[in-house]
Amino acid sequence: MPVTETKPIVTSPAPSGTFSYLALGDSYTIGESVMQQESFPFQLQSLLKEKGVNVAAPQIIATTGWTTDELQNGIKQANLIKKYDFITLLIGVNNQYRGYPLDTYKKEFSALLQTAINFANGRKDRVFAVSIPDWGATPSAKGFYKSPQVIATEIDSFNAANSEITIAAGVSYTDITPASKNAATDLGLVAKDGLHPSGKMYANWASELSPKVLNALK
Repeated sequence: MPVTETKPIVTSPAPSGTFSYLALGDSYTIGESVMQQESFPFQLQSLLKEKGVNVAAPQIIATTGWTTDELQNGIKQANLIKKYDFITLLIGVNNQYRGYPLDTYKKEFSALLQTAINFANGRKDRVFAVSIPDWGATPSAKGFYKSPQVIATEIDSFNAANSEITIAAGVSYTDITPASKNAATDLGLVAKDGLHPSGKMYANWASELSPKVLNALK
């Protein structure tokens, strides 16, 4: 997807006595074009704290524009050595945007999911994969060389792949894609850049994830 602003990797090691959270992804994880606290990982942290679960600020490995292979390289470069209490993974929109093969995505997403499980110390119940939103519903998709319908169809194909891989691995899958399509009629769900989600949409993602994470951390 077009890079409007590249943010650096954010690292926030968890202090003792708190749950640690690793968020892996791309612009949808760093919250491109919104305040950091409006991104879904930080809103998820906030919701969990409201429920009495002390979660440290998310440690984030994500950059706008990253594909699956670039995320894996970013993880390697971060040289993480600790384990985390829970992990979210949302990746693939840039594979679709660049026209990368779906078969390649399947292999690389599968590897990333296993990487996430490893960082969760093998606990599959502490890993949470999130579907790719449909950016074809945003204003920025208008005038793109692919129609919103084609974008939606391709996104659906990528999500069919990542959901199948995730479920087969015994990992939680949260499908935020249907709701993301509401951006076509509700501009309040779109950030000021006309492409990325707003804090309002991220709040919906966090609300969907929070009970699942809460149950896993009990």
